Amino acid sequence: MKLQDVSTRVTVPPNGIGGSFWVIVKVATDDGIEGIGECYGIPFSGDVASRMVEDTFERFVAGEDPHDVETLFRRVYSAGFTQRPDVSTMGVFSGIEIAIWDILGKAAGQPIYKLVGGKFHDRIRTYTYLYPKSVSPDGTPGEDSGDVYHDGDAAAERALDYVEMGFTAIKQDPAGPYSFQGGRELSLHELARSEYSVRRIREAVGDRADILLGTHGQMTTSSAIRLARRLEPYDPLWFEEPCPPDQMDAIGKVARATSIPVATGERLTTKAEFHQALKAGVSILQPDVGRSGGIWETRKIATIAELYNAQIAPHIYCGPIAHAAAAHVSFSSPNFLILETIRSRFHDAILKKPLRWEQGYLIAPTEPGLGIELDERIVLDHPYTTGGRLHLEMCQTPLGSDNAKIITELDR
Repeated sequence: MKLQDVSTRVTVPPNGIGGSFWVIVKVATDDGIEGIGECYGIPFSGDVASRMVEDTFERFVAGEDPHDVETLFRRVYSAGFTQRPDVSTMGVFSGIEIAIWDILGKAAGQPIYKLVGGKFHDRIRTYTYLYPKSVSPDGTPGEDSGDVYHDGDAAAERALDYVEMGFTAIKQDPAGPYSFQGGRELSLHELARSEYSVRRIREAVGDRADILLGTHGQMTTSSAIRLARRLEPYDPLWFEEPCPPDQMDAIGKVARATSIPVATGERLTTKAEFHQALKAGVSILQPDVGRSGGIWETRKIATIAELYNAQIAPHIYCGPIAHAAAAHVSFSSPNFLILETIRSRFHDAILKKPLRWEQGYLIAPTEPGLGIELDERIVLDHPYTTGGRLHLEMCQTPLGSDNAKIITELDR
């Protein structure tokens, strides 16, 4: 069996949840087995990302045995004489590698988790962001629920909706917008707004759900510590990416200064960068399987974390293919904590059979490979237009620590 062909599709989720577009990869073998994968967050337009996937496959993957995953990783990791972590290169390879594991599972007649350690968990706990009611997890349209990102009262009301749906953990990012400038000192307005939001959510859900706090790396060390101390009374499960991802020492200082576990990883790639996070004192790793190097590399990251008594909580902000791949890593990892998830009408519609949840838990599939099949008609009905937004983008306005008025205007 040899890897023969690759093709890509870029599809656009109509509600924008999960990113501006999804780069879907399809790989075929010379004996007719097809696998699907998904790249996460390549910082180029969708058509350019697709060509990167095709070029990488042609150079390093075509004609190879799909079982030689380690060799394929090393070839792409070293592409262009680099041999170092690179988010674009690893995003490209991750999509291809996920498709290869789908092929290997189908060839063996086994779910992927059976091939990377076996089923350690029968079901895995999931969490959701607070999305407006117009993006209802059950797929039905809903009324406007207010600004669930910055209005603490609206956030608390929405958190209760998710708890009633069965979720036992919810996440919010109340301190945005997220500027491109790097670490900054939050204004008193932002600090107070964030504290109020977390307090109102805790009052609403009590001990029925964990609260996860995301900040997308926008703070200086001192600002992150100030915010953490305000939030400690409400016992969040984690404080996510408090400082920019290229400031791992700063993230480590925050971890040592607060009782809240510090998490990071959505913008890191390969075991090399995650090892640095562990050495800095991060106790919850958040690899995104569509960027971190694929299923095998992410499984290695989970194993290294065991040596630090740390846990993994895979990040996903993508389509259901990378989501399914992250689930297979999670099912097989003893130190799995919780998996990010998105439940929307489009995430379900793009699959012929949606992922299976029961009361906030994802159930292990029994079908071979990833255990999912794309509805090609839905993919083709939502095409990408060249030159659109990137998968994710940051605020292009520098912000200071006296920006209560500016922040309020940008929030609108």
